[in-house]
Amino acid sequence: MPAAVQRSSLAYFQGKGTLFCFIGEYSNIINASCTKIMWEGDIFVNAKRMGKYESELNAILNSTHNSIISINKQGMINIINPAAERIIGVKAEDAIGCHISEVIPNTNLLEILKTGKSDFGQKLTIGNRTVITNRTPVILDNEIVGAVAVFQDISEIEDILRKLDVCKKLSVELNAIIESSYDGIYVTDGNGITVRVNSAYERITGVQRKEVLGRHMRELEKAGFYSKSVTLLVLEKKKPITIMQQIKGRKDVMVTGNPVFNEDGEITLVVTNVRDMTELNRLKIELEKTRELTQKYHSELIEMRLQQMELDDVIAKSDDMKEVLRLTLRVSRVDSNVLIMGESGVGKEVIAKLIHKESDRKDGPFIKINCGAIPENLLESELFGYEGGAFTGAKKEGKPGLFEVAEKGVLLLDEIAEMPKTLQVKLLRAIQDLEISRLGSLEPRKIDVRIIASTNKDLEKLVSEGRFREDLFYRLNVVPIYIPPLRDRKEDIIPLLCYYVEKYNKKYNLNKQITSEIIDYFLEYNWPGNVRELENIVERLIVIPEEDYIRTMHLPKCMRGELAYTKSNILIKDIVPLDKAIKDVEEQLIINSFKKYRNINKVAEVLGVHRTTIARKIAKYNLSADMHETGA
Repeated sequence: MPAAVQRSSLAYFQGKGTLFCFIGEYSNIINASCTKIMWEGDIFVNAKRMGKYESELNAILNSTHNSIISINKQGMINIINPAAERIIGVKAEDAIGCHISEVIPNTNLLEILKTGKSDFGQKLTIGNRTVITNRTPVILDNEIVGAVAVFQDISEIEDILRKLDVCKKLSVELNAIIESSYDGIYVTDGNGITVRVNSAYERITGVQRKEVLGRHMRELEKAGFYSKSVTLLVLEKKKPITIMQQIKGRKDVMVTGNPVFNEDGEITLVVTNVRDMTELNRLKIELEKTRELTQKYHSELIEMRLQQMELDDVIAKSDDMKEVLRLTLRVSRVDSNVLIMGESGVGKEVIAKLIHKESDRKDGPFIKINCGAIPENLLESELFGYEGGAFTGAKKEGKPGLFEVAEKGVLLLDEIAEMPKTLQVKLLRAIQDLEISRLGSLEPRKIDVRIIASTNKDLEKLVSEGRFREDLFYRLNVVPIYIPPLRDRKEDIIPLLCYYVEKYNKKYNLNKQITSEIIDYFLEYNWPGNVRELENIVERLIVIPEEDYIRTMHLPKCMRGELAYTKSNILIKDIVPLDKAIKDVEEQLIINSFKKYRNINKVAEVLGVHRTTIARKIAKYNLSADMHETGA
């Protein structure tokens, strides 16, 4: 059939067959019976009515949302509506009369022509669109005269389905979050009707969700579920509210209601968070117990570290020295300035190194400077550095000071009491501002250094005498550590003795051993040089004697010249008159007893005499001054 004839069903033909067949095709497509055609010669007498049918058919095809494409039995397109034009991207006037394979190769309409079987609900891709197509044969008088495909664009539907899938996943995640909350969550709509309750709420309150879902909060309040509804207060005040609430008259909880507003400022939801105060109190108690355990473990850790330190140069058996080490470990964790005080030789530098080793600055340098050993005119340049040409003899490239060298580490100012007052001002400024200026330069340099100072002098006394700046003293004395002399911590003497014997035996590849007879000498010696003196004497005893056993005769004269009193025996330097020996023993026993007990009644008791005897002996040996000095 010519294309011109296919575009219009209203035409004149010389013969009934062709016209009737054409009209029959259209009538089959719209599923309507053919109108009777009355002939008067070669002219339609019902042309007006056929024009009406054509208009109705075109209107139906043009207005339907689904795409329609029809072909004749030769596979040529004879119908394509505007919806199909949009899908395939081809105009009707360009497609009609063309073979279907040239326009849409994968419609499978040619297969429908061959088989005469309908095919429904098949998915098809046309360009970048996805469609669902129904394909059926066009049958007229039991003969297949064409095929028609009706398809619907589902690309938008698939996009909607993807969005729905995302929403579904979000809904699942939201439900999981709500259900995993340890606090109870209770949700109502903007009218106060319960819409959601999580499992934690059921656990905390004992109220099951089936009891409250779909019920109004006012109804539940009247029924005695809640002493007071925070939801109703939120709806009234239109702001978050927290109250204490009683559940069913037996459970006290803290509830916080929060309104959720829409774009118009209306409350759409009220979300209530519920906390069990009983549970919080239990957690508080458990937290306190945990803190106690943490403190206990921390103390045990410190004790273990104190024991480990005995493997190094730090020996602590006495309570006083153990407390020094505890304080050292505590102060190592912070960056405060430290002032270490004690007599010469007690181990001030050892404690300073221990602070550095146990601190966060352990990977930085540890720099020591003896403020009393460097001339005043050189000390400033050593501390702060200088620029090239700052003074005669200065290096032309300049030199960094120890503050710069100790960057990110620790600077030990040993014998700080010996620092000249002219430099104390500059040191104070460096500590306060954390910046220094080299000699010959006005440009300040930022520093990151921890300051530790040490001294064997009484700085407070020097401050009162005006020989040390008070403001610098307080800057340095943030954390004071006092190391007692060795004579006041005799429990440390034997462990130190054993440690240094082992140390120097190993150093010199020897195997010297101490004998029990010299122990008392070590215990009773006054140790004016403290630990340093003890170490030096032990090294001498290891190196000098040829014998493998160290005896009394090997001890230096300063130690052998003193009496050493113990529970079992009395050691005397040489033969002396008996009267003098008795006098010396009585005098020393009374002095030692007063040092230990500081009470005349207790001294008399341990010596096995009357207190009047002790008083008489004190007067006899003129010991009153000594007793006063020892605090008796």
